[in-house]
Amino acid sequence: MPNFSVNVPQLSSLYSTPKVKRGGTTRMNLCADQVFDKMLLWRGMATKMKFPSCPAAELSDFRRSNKRRSSRRMVSCRAAGADGGRVAVGDDVFSVTTSSKYEVDYLGQSTKGDLNLKLDPLQSFGDGQATLEGPIEEVARTEAQAAENLIRELGIQGPFSAQHSPRGIFCSRTLNLRSISAIGYDMDYTLMHYNVMAWEGKAYDYCMENLKSMGFPVDGLAFDPELVIRGLMIDKEKGNLVKADRFGYVKRAMHGTNMLSNKAVSEIYGRELVDLRNQSRWEFLNTFFSVSEALAYAQMVDRLDDGCISADLGTLDYKGLYKAVAKALFRAHVEGQLKSEIMSKPELFVEPDPELPLALLDQKEAGKKLLLITNSDYHYTDKMMKHSFNKFLPNDMDWRDLFDMVIVSARKPEFFQMSHPLYEVVTGEGLMRPCFKAETGGLYSGGSAQMIESSLNVHGDEILYVGDHIYTDVSVSKVHLRWRTALICRELEEEYKALIGSRGHREELIELINQKEVVGDLFNQLRLALQRRSKGRPAQTLAATNLDDQELTETMQKLLIVMQRLDDKIGLMLESDGELFNKRWGFLSRAGLWDKSHLMRQIEKYADIYTSRVSNFLNYTPFMYFRSQEQSLAHDSPLPDAGMEN
Repeated sequence: MPNFSVNVPQLSSLYSTPKVKRGGTTRMNLCADQVFDKMLLWRGMATKMKFPSCPAAELSDFRRSNKRRSSRRMVSCRAAGADGGRVAVGDDVFSVTTSSKYEVDYLGQSTKGDLNLKLDPLQSFGDGQATLEGPIEEVARTEAQAAENLIRELGIQGPFSAQHSPRGIFCSRTLNLRSISAIGYDMDYTLMHYNVMAWEGKAYDYCMENLKSMGFPVDGLAFDPELVIRGLMIDKEKGNLVKADRFGYVKRAMHGTNMLSNKAVSEIYGRELVDLRNQSRWEFLNTFFSVSEALAYAQMVDRLDDGCISADLGTLDYKGLYKAVAKALFRAHVEGQLKSEIMSKPELFVEPDPELPLALLDQKEAGKKLLLITNSDYHYTDKMMKHSFNKFLPNDMDWRDLFDMVIVSARKPEFFQMSHPLYEVVTGEGLMRPCFKAETGGLYSGGSAQMIESSLNVHGDEILYVGDHIYTDVSVSKVHLRWRTALICRELEEEYKALIGSRGHREELIELINQKEVVGDLFNQLRLALQRRSKGRPAQTLAATNLDDQELTETMQKLLIVMQRLDDKIGLMLESDGELFNKRWGFLSRAGLWDKSHLMRQIEKYADIYTSRVSNFLNYTPFMYFRSQEQSLAHDSPLPDAGMEN
């Protein structure tokens, strides 16, 4: 078996490198496991390059009824001894934890897929064992520093820098990617990103044409995606679009296309919370596909309020108007005109990502079973995947070669909740025949998630599903099947940049709020002293009791003027907070200065990890252990020093 070489003397020379100091403290990135994971990945790539005759998928005509190799390859590498000689290590040294022998680690994650040493760890390195002896705290500090330097020397983007970038993968719930046996992908806006102006603009055009044919006045209306962002809710009873915080309190609202004042928002929604379970009233904008519908609805609300809608259409309220808009857009999708136009010129609508197929190739070669589960039909799926994938795959691979199973017309979310008839697609024209059991390498229509679990012999948290729709892809698969989940949210890249650009604005705003709190605290104390004085009682302290009446009144007057001016300034700055992302709605993930948006709460609740695009997995490895960050509580900061709490 081919070997991958690592020069151990070179690593040893790194041990003497001074520790990196950040802010007066030692910063140690525990990334030795990421270095090792990258070596394993490179070894697999090198093996494939050196041995092009290694087993590859054989395709028979259209059906490509190949059987993927399921046996796990053992990793082999060479380590150099202290004398510079080379010592071979491989199958006799490493073993992989199987699904029948896994344990659960201290973070509650399965150890399936972890690499283990068969030999005594210290015997594996001979003369090098001295570097691994001693207190583990000291050994870890040295090895982590060496690993960090090696990552930098090899030109690898480490996990620390990858996470702190617009294209990081962010973790809500700890996920050991090594324990994942299968990864399923949605297609639209997940494996394939559309140009929103082109795709949603075209959907909007067809929707307007259908509304016009139904008798609605649409002349003079135009597609403006800046009016709407993902994560808003349509209030079908009041004709509003609203943005709520994580608790469901409405923070911003728009009636038709006109933003409402804070006072109007308070008067309308001050006594109620957004409850997405009430589907007759609320419609959550889960994905980019919702943009054209929400925009068309907002514009038609304006027309309804202006009395422009003909009485021939009957008596319409805001809820009835929403049904009409939804029907018009549904016709655009169902009648096939929209997708036919996109299929005829995919280059106008799709933004290819050359790195994406390579990310999936890494996962497949690491032993993951890859699945495509999409609601799109076969013809559309095949055309768009060929356009987006084939030109970026090596060795004349076809997009089908990446996937162990493809499911089209899946009918999500029902796909995750119940069973539907399963059909096998058997010809290039999309001819299907009934099928009762799915097999590896097959192309199917319909079926169910339970069928996939049974066919692949993987279940529950052994499967990671990746999609862009909070409900259809992420929530339902987690709630009903306990699959692990990843959300794709392309807007994260722009939001990350907007947050950086707004840093100075937010720092100034927070400073003003802190000053208001200090001034306000003094004002409140003086107000209490005045209240007690008026009742003939002493103030809080002797000094406060002895304050001259005039001095007390003048100080309170001055403080009140300062606070009122601060309120005016803070109010204007809060209204403009987030305008670098969207001038009307602010940041995607935030509601107000301090709190998370309702969308962000949904992401944290249902998505174990989230990122802007699938190709971001290239910055990590198929063996990555994603650890969630510490969650702060209101009483966490600031904490007193030890011994001062009393």
